[in-house]
Amino acid sequence: QVQLVESGGGLVQAGGSLRLSCVASGSIGMINAMGWYRQAPGKQRELVAVVTSGGSTNYADSVKGRFTISRDSAESTVLLQMNSLKAEDTAVYYCNAIITRLGRSTYWGQGTQVTVSS
Repeated sequence: QVQLVESGGGLVQAGGSLRLSCVASGSIGMINAMGWYRQAPGKQRELVAVVTSGGSTNYADSVKGRFTISRDSAESTVLLQMNSLKAEDTAVYYCNAIITRLGRSTYWGQGTQVTVSS
């Protein structure tokens, strides 16, 4: 089994910064991609940013230029540096990993709350 454990959420004022961290552990095979999604109250879960095993990244338009995703392959860790936070960034942020081990599977973390006060 694979576990994703997130940390780094919290309360911050608009314009501030937070850094989210997610560590994958367990029976990890090959990590194809790791990323972050978020879900605000009453809204669908949406992609924030993703980084592939090859180092390619993709960001939601709403966070481009403010958020940076990075990955430490040796540590099976993905980081999300969030700068210039806005009230509309308030959501539960979920870590996501696509892992190949006897087949390709998708895993989710438990979520971490990010609240930006205006």
